[in-house]
Amino acid sequence: MRGMLRRIGSLKRGAAGFRIAMRMAEFKARGMQQSGELFKELCFCLLTANYSAEGGMKMQDAIGDGFLNLSERALASKLKTLGYRFPNARAKYICQARKHRNRLKSVLAAYPPEAAREWLADNITGLGYKESSHFLRNVGVDRFAIIDFHIIDLLARHGAIPKPRSKTLSRKRYLEIEGKLAPLAARAKISQGELDMYLWYMETGKILK
Repeated sequence: MRGMLRRIGSLKRGAAGFRIAMRMAEFKARGMQQSGELFKELCFCLLTANYSAEGGMKMQDAIGDGFLNLSERALASKLKTLGYRFPNARAKYICQARKHRNRLKSVLAAYPPEAAREWLADNITGLGYKESSHFLRNVGVDRFAIIDFHIIDLLARHGAIPKPRSKTLSRKRYLEIEGKLAPLAARAKISQGELDMYLWYMETGKILK
């Protein structure tokens, strides 16, 4: 953990820290947008599950308002044309999620972060804890990190956790790993959502979303 803290401290003082601070400000601003924009960000998070953030960003930019109004068949066709790995399943999830489009803003406003994440994981098919946390972070709720295999590998190398045998985490195991990140974020004097950006950068050299 000490090695990670030293590295985070160094990054905070440099260009990466500035870029991460700017990205976190963008997330806060996105959380103030209307329901349609929040829903499009939810679609991005649905698309990144078992895929990649960069690939999800490509889909999001190409489809735009199509997430709001394309039929399931048309959306699946568009995703397939763009080279997405799971066009039919994700098109189905996105169309099913539309019934909650206008609830997203009220959930963010009325629910504490833990309850908002539970609501998302329970009500949006295709969102587990990881992608529910991802959505919340991307709309300014910085209470959670996004625990994917990059973060797990980094934590395991630094001896913070034993490396899981499976890349699929139960809710219990997800929360256990999240619990390891809470004191690290506190010592680094940043939120877990911001910590995730630093850990992701340390592992990949990238600042995405």
